[in-house]
This record gives sequence, structure tokens and C-alpha cells, in this order.
Amino acid sequence: MITTLAPAEWPRPKGYANGMTTIGPGQLIVLAGQIGWNDAGVFETDDFAGQCHQAFRNIARLLREAGAGPEHVLKLTWFVTRKDEYVAAGRDLGAAYRDVFGRHFPAMSVIFVSALVEDRAKVEIEATAFLPVQAPLNQEGP
Repeated sequence: MITTLAPAEWPRPKGYANGMTTIGPGQLIVLAGQIGWNDAGVFETDDFAGQCHQAFRNIARLLREAGAGPEHVLKLTWFVTRKDEYVAAGRDLGAAYRDVFGRHFPAMSVIFVSALVEDRAKVEIEATAFLPVQAPLNQEGP
């Protein structure tokens, strides 16, 4: 079974889904590229690390919608409009990442692109996660 991830407070996307998940022995969760705007679809900053921080929070929100968390992310794919901003933001970017993902470091790719669909977006990040089936607790003990 395939389910669309759509937090009730977010505006409905047009022509795509923010995320999809499957339900079975485990859940594969595939998220569309998330950018640095808030729940209302508004950019609060033009700072690169600030937009990344919001994109990370958006990823975490969609994961919660699926019953998962940042620790379940297998891969992140970043689309960045300016390599110099990405490189210069190192320390702030690391702090923003750890604020949401902690010490979980999945496979990552960074791709530099000439533009993104939203003109103010400096970064777009896709995520793929897997939520394994939890084994039932043994009620009888060892």
C-alpha cells in the first residue's frame, strides 16, 4: 500500500507529492526535495545555512508524518545553487544539520545546479528513509 505524506497544516502541492511511503514488512519513505520555506510556504531568510536548517526541519516533519525520524534516513540528495555559499557556510551548516539529525550521517550527494523552481530557494534536499518493522516484545521474558 502506498500513502502520500501531507501534513494538514501545509499547503497542498500542485503536480507532485511532498513524500510517499509504503507499508509492509517495513516502510520505505521517499521525500520530494524540501526547500527552506516554513509551513506556510514562506521564506524567512535568504541565508544559505538558515534555508538548509528549515529544509532539515521540513524533512523531519514529513518523517514524523510517516511515523519515522531523522535516524531512519538512508540518503540525502542536495541540490545547491551556489558552491561558494555551500562551502562558506560549513560551520553554521554543520550546527543546523546536527540540530535536526544529531550524529546520524546517512549517504549524501551534493549536486550544484544553475537554479531551482522557487527563485529564493538556495537549496533543495531530497530524503529517502526506511522504517523497519519493530519486533514484538517478548511478554514471557528470557
